[in-house]
Amino acid sequence: MKTILLSLATLLIVSNTGAQTLFTYGPYSVDAKEFLAAYKKNNTGPVTDKAKSMRHYLDLFIQSKIKVRDAYDRHLDTMPAFTEELGTLRSQVIQNYLTDPESFNKLMNEAFTRSRKDIRTAHIFLPRNGKQDTDSNWRKIQEAYKMLQKGQPFASVAKLYSADPSVVNNGGDIGYLTAFSLPYSLENVLYGTPVGKYSVPFVSASGYHIFKNLGERKAVGRIRTAQILLAFPPGADASTKKRIAALADSLYQRIIKGAEFGDLAKQYSNDYLSAAMGGQMTEFGLGTYDPVFENAAFSLAKDGAVSKPVLTAHGYHIIKRISKSEVPASLSDKTYAENLKYRVQNDNRIEQTKELLFTRIVAKAGLKDASFDMTDLGLYTDSLLDGRLSGKHLSVQSETPLFKIGNRMITALDFMGYAQTNRHKRDGSGLKTYPEILQDFKRFAAMEYYKENLEQFNPEFRQQMNEFKDGNLFFEVMMQKIWTPAQTDTAGQAQYYALHKKDYVWKESAGGIIFYCGDSKTAEEVRTAIVRNPSDYENILKQFGDRITAETGRYEYGQIPRAKNEVIKPNMVTSIEKNAADESASFAYIKKIFAPNEPKSFEDAKGAVINDFQAELDANWVKELKKKYPVKVDEAVFAKISK
Repeated sequence: MKTILLSLATLLIVSNTGAQTLFTYGPYSVDAKEFLAAYKKNNTGPVTDKAKSMRHYLDLFIQSKIKVRDAYDRHLDTMPAFTEELGTLRSQVIQNYLTDPESFNKLMNEAFTRSRKDIRTAHIFLPRNGKQDTDSNWRKIQEAYKMLQKGQPFASVAKLYSADPSVVNNGGDIGYLTAFSLPYSLENVLYGTPVGKYSVPFVSASGYHIFKNLGERKAVGRIRTAQILLAFPPGADASTKKRIAALADSLYQRIIKGAEFGDLAKQYSNDYLSAAMGGQMTEFGLGTYDPVFENAAFSLAKDGAVSKPVLTAHGYHIIKRISKSEVPASLSDKTYAENLKYRVQNDNRIEQTKELLFTRIVAKAGLKDASFDMTDLGLYTDSLLDGRLSGKHLSVQSETPLFKIGNRMITALDFMGYAQTNRHKRDGSGLKTYPEILQDFKRFAAMEYYKENLEQFNPEFRQQMNEFKDGNLFFEVMMQKIWTPAQTDTAGQAQYYALHKKDYVWKESAGGIIFYCGDSKTAEEVRTAIVRNPSDYENILKQFGDRITAETGRYEYGQIPRAKNEVIKPNMVTSIEKNAADESASFAYIKKIFAPNEPKSFEDAKGAVINDFQAELDANWVKELKKKYPVKVDEAVFAKISK
């Protein structure tokens, strides 16, 4: 149903822009701009005769308009099932509109720009141990910063202060990073640090950081690989590691000589998640895995290339490159842009747009605080949530107004419901203060108001919902008036067949069996068996179970799978015809050839009869609707827009 609706909805774009009226239907009118928008959306291919193409589309467009108008007049839009379905659809679509468009576009452009370069990064890290002003690690990071200012080498200072265990070997050099490799706040620090320079100490939720930009290069992009991991067991000694190294080298030699990588991964790899998939890993970029592993993966020159065993702290890896995607020159690459959009939406940087959206909601809807006692609000909430009674008469009760957003008054009871599940700090360090909870609640209430009234805030969303509503109404009224009657009115079908019997005759046709297989290999096996012994096809089918289905009947030549220009003959098995869309395959066993132009019985013609009967019902209904809503096209306007 939804596939139909998405295609039909594009016929029904609503745009009251005050342009020239193209046509009227009863008291309703459609302007040229609305029609042109729908035409361009649905006719993207080359057109040899634009006027003819637009005239044909205009007929379809008018029919859709009068049918949807009839659905409104029948009040189909008020049916409980319809409103419920539209509400469900609204809740799904609305998720795409819960960020500030302008700030989201800025984030997209920023992420794209950063994704086009990689930064070789050095890092000094110390964890947080409490409040910053009493934390000894805060003092240490300041000491480290002062040593850097005095000219001490970054690697020396990192080894002296950084809590990262790998600093012993790498001097803080953690390799190349790119956009999304770090939390957004840290990414901002890194990308704000010039080449050869180090940042000031930065405080994050996890600890204290100093970054150094060791150098930059053009981004290597993202890569998809498969791996065989031979992991070191805990406490592995030198002899164990040597044995694993020998096994890794043996597997590599087998792959070079032609062994199937995926089979060896399933048999030997200790990365059990990827092993089950023949070693295949999800696509990744820099900063995802051990830098040694990433360097080896990105150094593979072409798809299918396999690395020699690569040693990391985890063990030995044999890596096969599956595919690699470069960062395009612009966001006009739709596939890349969609992928980047998904990553931005699911990254913590999206919180920035929510704050800007809150500001915009308040500016448009208005947020006015009521007069109440903040202390009493806290005591009232404590009494309900924790059973802690203050022993005093409180000025705040459940109906006490706290603030008003738009036309909605928010009360203390609303606040209490929110505080019940949102009063704990995200880091688990305790409860928020009630003023903090109230500020969070205002943002929550503003977003709920925004969702409820999104059509007023966002014209694009309003247009999309109108399209969906009209598309669903089109589907509903067509179901009631045309599709269901055409399928269920057996008397009407029989009557239509009797009146048009001469139109239903057999073209060149044959009797036989068509075999449908899920894949070409199965089709080859079954066909070979049937060619050997056609009369035993029933037993042959049993051997293949649900891998194949068969239909017996009379088929016109155009319905029989075969090779191009293959001549149909009795007792032949046709060539296999492959379906490129789903890799299925089919062929036929021909038993008998029939003479052409024989009349079809009602049962043989039933499918075509239903289609034709449906078309007649639709044509008659359109005639009735055009009497109910007389259509007048301004030919001068049409001539102008069709040039």
